[in-house]
Amino acid sequence: MQKITVDLVLRTLKKLYPNAKCSLDWTTPLELLVATILSAQCTDKRVNIVTKFLFKKYRSPQEYVRVPVSELERDIHSCGTYKMKTRAIQETCRTILRDFKGEVPRTMREMLILRGVGRKTASIVLSTAYGLIEGIPVDTHCIRLSRRLGLTRQKEQGKIETDLMKKTPRRDWAMLSHLLVAHGRSVCFARSPKCSECVFKKTCPSSTSLRPAERATSLPSRERGIQGKLHLKKKRSSPS
Repeated sequence: MQKITVDLVLRTLKKLYPNAKCSLDWTTPLELLVATILSAQCTDKRVNIVTKFLFKKYRSPQEYVRVPVSELERDIHSCGTYKMKTRAIQETCRTILRDFKGEVPRTMREMLILRGVGRKTASIVLSTAYGLIEGIPVDTHCIRLSRRLGLTRQKEQGKIETDLMKKTPRRDWAMLSHLLVAHGRSVCFARSPKCSECVFKKTCPSSTSLRPAERATSLPSRERGIQGKLHLKKKRSSPS
């Protein structure tokens, strides 16, 4: 059985999703930064609804800083965790004004100084707004699909990013994330993935379209051993 590699995923999904890109609406780096902060534990669709109004009201870091906390909280309430996100947006804008002359930073090191900004948010803003590739934006879709496809055996977000960066050409770091997100939203759902419709249904180690024996042989050796033990235990415990 053909092993799924990052190269195969890139080649296959680029054909399937030729227009894959960041789905947040924005026109300036500041807008993208704010939208990405709002997108934590919230759908991009909801964020785009909120920012359609928000970006007309707030056009600069100064305006986000001057507005009363309660007012900004009301404006972004439907994105969830609005108190935490309000604090992150206002403190981030203060830092941008104080330390970066009112401009969103252009390096990973500087981006990570901002409140509410981790490597995922920084990578999205740097690659999408500035075309600077300094990391792979690893979100929930990226975590789920990279593990299901067998691209990584890591479980932590940071370790998954490091693992994928080693296996992916730097020029494709951002695109890999966009493609995995697109496939995760279209086919490989968190619950009830459409394995029968997936282009990797015959090679994905997690595919429900594979027969049990095929699925077992597509797993790493350590996981095959675990699966075998579970199968044997189940067989022994079943009534004769």
